[in-house]
Amino acid sequence: MFPFKKKETLEEKVLLIQQGNEQVLQEVLTEYQPFIKKSISSVCKRYITDSDDEYSIGMIAFHEALQLFDETKGQSLLAFADTIIKRKVIDYIRKQVKEQHIHLDVSSDTSTRQLDDIKSSQQYFVDQESVSRKEQILIYAKKLEEFDISFAELVKISPKHQDARNNAIAIAKLIAKDEELWQYCTEKKRLPLKKLEEKVRVSRKTMERNRKYIIAITIIFVYQYTFLMEYIKGRG
Repeated sequence: MFPFKKKETLEEKVLLIQQGNEQVLQEVLTEYQPFIKKSISSVCKRYITDSDDEYSIGMIAFHEALQLFDETKGQSLLAFADTIIKRKVIDYIRKQVKEQHIHLDVSSDTSTRQLDDIKSSQQYFVDQESVSRKEQILIYAKKLEEFDISFAELVKISPKHQDARNNAIAIAKLIAKDEELWQYCTEKKRLPLKKLEEKVRVSRKTMERNRKYIIAITIIFVYQYTFLMEYIKGRG
């Protein structure tokens, strides 16, 4: 008897996709259409068809997630893809609502009703974004706990000076992009200070003082927490 060929996992298929295998890409896109539609539907609160613009946006977002996914970061592919799909769909809808608002002639009763509908839609998506942000913060808080950091202390541990914050963020980006450095963090629950000293012009003492902040920011970059990234941009 010939042994059955072992079925490839989704993560194994993603590696093939990232190597340029178009056949596997099409297979995965087809297989995960229900997942993509479910993610979009959770934002739009309606049934999604293949002809919907939001569906096209979701497919593109899922494709992007397949290309960007890095298994070594510790996050599941579907959770990562779900975040990207929802974010892209929300961005698209907000843009559409904004354009409708700009081109609307409010001189007629009909247009006034349309404006009311648009305002209602805007509020809905603001509410949806708020829910997504809260969910992301809860997930982030659990990750922080793995490093003995509480979400509540983030403001307290944030460097007071702009230059110090910028340096800490730069170090966090470096760790997030380096598999070896991040693996050290996850295993030891501390910064790889010796290796970092070889790569950055920041004293060991300063890095130790800002250890929790650097790790907290690194987690945001590693797991691509989009809403929290906006916070970093605002602080940087």
